[in-house]
Amino acid sequence: MALIRRLPKYHRYLAEFLAEGVTIISSKELSKVMGFTASQIRQDFNTFGEFGQQGYGYNVEVLYHEISKIIGLDKTYSTVIIGAGNLGQAIANYTSLKESRFIPKGMFDINPKMIGLKIGDIEIKDMDDLECFVENNQIDIGIICTPGSSAQDVADRLVRAGIKGIWNFAPVDLKIPNHVVVENVHVSESLFALSFLMKSNK
Repeated sequence: MALIRRLPKYHRYLAEFLAEGVTIISSKELSKVMGFTASQIRQDFNTFGEFGQQGYGYNVEVLYHEISKIIGLDKTYSTVIIGAGNLGQAIANYTSLKESRFIPKGMFDINPKMIGLKIGDIEIKDMDDLECFVENNQIDIGIICTPGSSAQDVADRLVRAGIKGIWNFAPVDLKIPNHVVVENVHVSESLFALSFLMKSNK
């Protein structure tokens, strides 16, 4: 699991190196900018195959595309956002989401005043249409941006509609069957961890 958490960071740094025109990079050079040891980097990459050559380094473009495939970014994912409040709207407008091939196809809310409005080119739809939309549009991922009190019900509906993954921003741990993958993003917990680290750093 720790390696899985490191892969997106490798992907991000390699994208930056590509943008800068870097073609070859060593594990030592990666270590300097990423904070991982060179041996850890080599071990991580060797887990998935031989991407480098001793004494030569790694081809940045090849490594970037290989890690993209390992993460699953060699395909496009269709998503829906449930909850059209500030957080849901921010995610709908998040350019990097689309650039990473996670494409918002629909947005849903229970507030009648929101239904029919557009966030960018995404129309906000009634929650009553959620299951039908997910099934008819082959949606892969549901993004939950609702209050915690309604998140489990939303998740249950997404699961019944055949969703494969849930990105959960609600402040609650969801009970989800094993065949559906959940990534919880508890913003307050991350902020509390920052508070603890700042206190410990005094």
